[in-house]
Amino acid sequence: MTDSTNGLFADPDATPPLAQAIPLGLQHVLAMFASNVTPSIIVAGAAGLAFGGAEQVYLIQMAMLFAGIATLFQTVGIGPIGARLPIMQGTSFAFVGVLAGVAATQGLSVALTACIIGGAIHFALGTVIQRLRWLFPPLITGLVILAIGLYLIPVAIKYAAGGAATFQMEAESFGSLMHWTVALSVVVVALGLKFFTKGALSNSAILIGLVVGYLVALAFGMVNFGAVQNASWITAIKPLPYGFEFNFGAVFAVTLVSIVSAIETVGDVSATTKAGAGRIATDKEVAGATYADGLGTAVAGVFGGLPNTSFSQNVGIVGMTGIMSRHVVTIGALVLIVCGLVPKVGAVIASMPLPVLGGGVIVMFGMVAAAGLNMLAEINMNRRNMVIIAVSLAAGLGLNLVPSAVQYLPGIAKTLMTSAVAPTAIIAIVLNLALPDEG
Repeated sequence: MTDSTNGLFADPDATPPLAQAIPLGLQHVLAMFASNVTPSIIVAGAAGLAFGGAEQVYLIQMAMLFAGIATLFQTVGIGPIGARLPIMQGTSFAFVGVLAGVAATQGLSVALTACIIGGAIHFALGTVIQRLRWLFPPLITGLVILAIGLYLIPVAIKYAAGGAATFQMEAESFGSLMHWTVALSVVVVALGLKFFTKGALSNSAILIGLVVGYLVALAFGMVNFGAVQNASWITAIKPLPYGFEFNFGAVFAVTLVSIVSAIETVGDVSATTKAGAGRIATDKEVAGATYADGLGTAVAGVFGGLPNTSFSQNVGIVGMTGIMSRHVVTIGALVLIVCGLVPKVGAVIASMPLPVLGGGVIVMFGMVAAAGLNMLAEINMNRRNMVIIAVSLAAGLGLNLVPSAVQYLPGIAKTLMTSAVAPTAIIAIVLNLALPDEG
């Protein structure tokens, strides 16, 4: 894009010609597509749903459909809801640790109910989000994001080696050269495109890497198209597909992560306005974005979708192109909605062998951890802050690695204490408030 074009479209209400708007909208979809569907695949696996089965396909469909709908809440808006900025919404990795643990021990009914209630609480945060930011300085937010990435990395390795469930990891093929060849093909292609190309190719590097890995797996005879053939062309949306089952611990955990997610969204809104328009985000835009986050999460939960949040990689696209038009992202949202209404698209994604997905998430989850480290780099590494980091991570990740250490806790308390994210966040917040500042 030329400088004159960037200046022309620095206004969120500007409408580029369709010849420009459509490819720009597709670029936004390509940049977030893989990250958007992956959390649903992981949580479905934790819940014991068959890999590639109809229920997993449905969750993938809801991830695409409600990412699109939540994005419309942001770009088009309803009253005070929505920042009316080019902000792409998608399924959040931040909730994966908690929801995977809850789904594995309490079931999807408890997990999705927590998403609905947590989304409503997240929505209410829009009225007070500016006053809560002091609780989540870069030290806390960076620690939580780092814990999320570190928690997820073993999942990526298991997928890359060819398994997720115990019986898959005990199979003779687990860790085979064929599985690692497929996974590494994804990593090599994704990194090559990310660092040696520009524009749409660079922004969609992981998605293209997954496509290449899928083709390699197909050549090895690892792909089963049975579910694709059986899938219908139009999806039937089901309200409360797993019922409604309240659990206080699950709601508390999801709400805690929601607060962190809301703070991240504030950062994304601020980065979007700064990169695309050279200004500071208004209080109205910040509140509107938080309302849209919460509403998108609650509505998605009603139909089987996981929590939504703003996607930072799409903020990067705005900064790179200088195109601030929210109508461009609206086009991307419509593409996601169409994909979400066609089960065959979800079935194709669900037919992806685990090593293919594993190669992609090695990069994605590593980047989540790196993003946390990047935030921690902003803080002063004095003795106090290092103690907070050390104790929070040691306790949070340690309990996750040795869950039997808290085996006598009641069900949901044990799930939360071994989720890595919840204990890290709680301990970090308490220590940050209790320990004196060293200046």
